[in-house]
Amino acid sequence: MLRYFSFLLRVPVLLGLGHLYAGWRLAAAASNLSERAVILAAILVMYLLVVAGFRMRRAVGQTGGDLVAWAGFVALGLFAWVFVLCLVRDIVLLLLVPTAFFAPAASVLYFEPIYRASAVAVPVLAIAAVLIGLYNARKVARVVDVNVPITNLPKSLQGFTIVQLSDVHVGATIKRGYIERIVKAVNALQPNAIALTGDLVDGSVASLRNDVEPLSKLVAQHGVYVVTGNHEYYSGAQEWVNEFRRIGLTVLMNEHCVITHNTSLLIMAGVTDYGAGAFDRTQASDPTAALRGAPDQAAVRIVLAHQPRSASAAAAAGFDLQLSGHTHGGQFWPWKYFIPLQQPFTAGLHRLGAMHVYVSRGTGYWGPPLRLGAPSEITRIRLTCAQACG
Repeated sequence: MLRYFSFLLRVPVLLGLGHLYAGWRLAAAASNLSERAVILAAILVMYLLVVAGFRMRRAVGQTGGDLVAWAGFVALGLFAWVFVLCLVRDIVLLLLVPTAFFAPAASVLYFEPIYRASAVAVPVLAIAAVLIGLYNARKVARVVDVNVPITNLPKSLQGFTIVQLSDVHVGATIKRGYIERIVKAVNALQPNAIALTGDLVDGSVASLRNDVEPLSKLVAQHGVYVVTGNHEYYSGAQEWVNEFRRIGLTVLMNEHCVITHNTSLLIMAGVTDYGAGAFDRTQASDPTAALRGAPDQAAVRIVLAHQPRSASAAAAAGFDLQLSGHTHGGQFWPWKYFIPLQQPFTAGLHRLGAMHVYVSRGTGYWGPPLRLGAPSEITRIRLTCAQACG
């Protein structure tokens, strides 16, 4: 917890340095003092909105706080694109004419128009990316079908479907109406089971209870299962666990349920978030404990684990399939390239020894309401026969 808040204290400084860089590079391409003043003023306003948005996250559920958070998160997305495009621009310019990089007007004549036009392109492309990303983020997530081949899967479990939702992030910008649309889409799929793999909320129970309530309308033949993600621990995990249970969801805290489907047994287990032990030692993630006492005759063992990096311990414990989220698939370019620094898998279906791992790109979004190159998803997992099936 202390490390998390220490990080938040560093955020304004890091963001400030990033904004200074973007302002310096764009203002340097301006043709007069007035243009420079406008550019620097715009960068300053963007920075102030971003910082205000972060600070107002504690006021989630209050109209004013949510509006400021909306503005701040859109500004954060715009800054992210401006920063990355400035960086790309500088790399390209350095490759074109290294000696003219800092003084284009005093060097190669043909370089100055490129220098100025590329600076104009940065905010234009950034705004376009934000508008497209905003549209993608706010529409109902697409349904992604994933077949998972299980060795020795009995005929009675072939075609068993689990609809997975992950990283919904109900909070300042995702509200009840957004959740109602997701619930309607999921129920239309008529799954055998539903799995919610963490980071459902960004705020307190008192602030978001009404917005989360539509999850109680999720319907599946064998129930709706939930595990905690890191954001539940930022928002009061135990209070949310109690609330999820109150609205009828089955929360799995290093434990499992036995599902009987067409005479065959299937284990649906769940572990707390990979980092839960840093918040509460009694809730440290433990895949082995989650499987303890499970019947040996169970044909399939599935574990819900918010972070993909729980996979090593889950595979060692003897699970056949892990369903995870957390990464958002990067959410928008180019952040997916940094995920491997922390997680073993970014998105999609993978294999770790005898265990399959599916990582959802997430059903909602966090922070900037943007999705570009990593579309949100409602995942329909279907168990299929791999080989030697009866």
